[in-house]
Amino acid sequence: MVDTVFYNYSGAKKIAEIAKISHSVLATEGKENELIENVCSIESAGSEDICFFYDKKNKAMAQNIKAKACITTTDLAAFVPDGVIVLISENPKLSFIELVSAFYSEFKPATKIEDSASVSKSARIGKHCYIGHGAVIGDDVVIGDNCVIEANAVIARGCQIGNNCRIGNNASIAYCLMGNDCYIYTGARIGQDGFGFSVVEGRHKRIPQIGRVIIGNDVEVGANTCIDRGALDDTIIGDGCRIDNLVQVAHNDKIGRCCILVAQTGIAGSCTFGDYVVCGGQTGFADHLNIGSGAQVGAQSGVMRDIEAGAIVMGTPTVPFKDFMRQVAFLQKNSKK
Repeated sequence: MVDTVFYNYSGAKKIAEIAKISHSVLATEGKENELIENVCSIESAGSEDICFFYDKKNKAMAQNIKAKACITTTDLAAFVPDGVIVLISENPKLSFIELVSAFYSEFKPATKIEDSASVSKSARIGKHCYIGHGAVIGDDVVIGDNCVIEANAVIARGCQIGNNCRIGNNASIAYCLMGNDCYIYTGARIGQDGFGFSVVEGRHKRIPQIGRVIIGNDVEVGANTCIDRGALDDTIIGDGCRIDNLVQVAHNDKIGRCCILVAQTGIAGSCTFGDYVVCGGQTGFADHLNIGSGAQVGAQSGVMRDIEAGAIVMGTPTVPFKDFMRQVAFLQKNSKK
C-alpha cells in the first residue's frame, strides 16, 4: 500500500468508476459496483486491490495474481486466474498512469511566500504561487501562475519562469527563460558558465559565456543535472524533453523536442539534436555533432561522429546496433579459443 504520509489518497473507487478513469472495458459482468481500495503491483496486490498485467514476455506472472481486479489486454486476459475481475485496455500503461493519478497525488503547498524567503521588490510573482523557506528570488525575475519554488531554490536576476512550474529544493536557475509546466528537480543547476577556455601564454583563460538557457514547455530536468548557458548562442532545450538525474548539457547545445537523456549522459558543447532522440545511461558525445531525429543511442556509448535520423547505434565509437552485436558475438566466440 502507498504510504499516505507522503501522498494524498482519494479513497476507494467502484469498478465502474475505475473503468471510466482508465479508459478500459469491464469484461467480467455484474461487477460494476465492487469496491477497489488501492492500485498495486502484481506482487503486492491483495484481495481489495487492482493490478496491471501487460508483460507479454512474462505470462507466467499472471498465475500469481491475488488482486480483486486486473487491467490487461485482450491477448493476455486468458492468463488471468478465475475469480479476478478483468478490465480490458488498449493501452494498459496509459491506464496505469491515469488510475494511479486518480488514487494518489503529491501534497501541494498552499499559496504562500514563507517569511524566510528573500524576494526582490522588482520581482513579479504570479497568482497562487508558493515560495519556500530560504528561497531567493532575484531582481526583475518573472514567475507565472501556480508555481512552486521549494526551499533554498535560487532564481537569479532577470530569469523568467512560466506557469505551473516547480523548482525543487536547492536548485539554481540563472540566465534562463523557461516555458510552462516545467519541473526542475532538486539540486539541478541551470544557466551556469559553459566550460570554455583558451590557452593564452601558457595559461587557460576563461572565455566569457554571454548566452542564455532557453527551456521550452513541459520539460523535466532531473536532480543534480547541469545545463550550461551558451557562450554566444543560446543553449536550447525543446518542448517535452525528459532529462534524467546527473546529466550534463554543455554550452550552445540545441536539444530538439521530446528527447530523452538518461542518467549520466554527457553532451559536449555545440551539439544539435533533432526531435525524439533517446540516449541511454552514461552516453557521451563529442562536441559539434549533429544527431538526427529519432536516433537511439545505447547505454555507455561514445559518440564521436554525426548520427543520421532514425539510426540505432551502440558502442565506443558508436556503430549500428546490429554491427555492435556481431562484434560482441565475435569476441565471445574467439575469446574461448
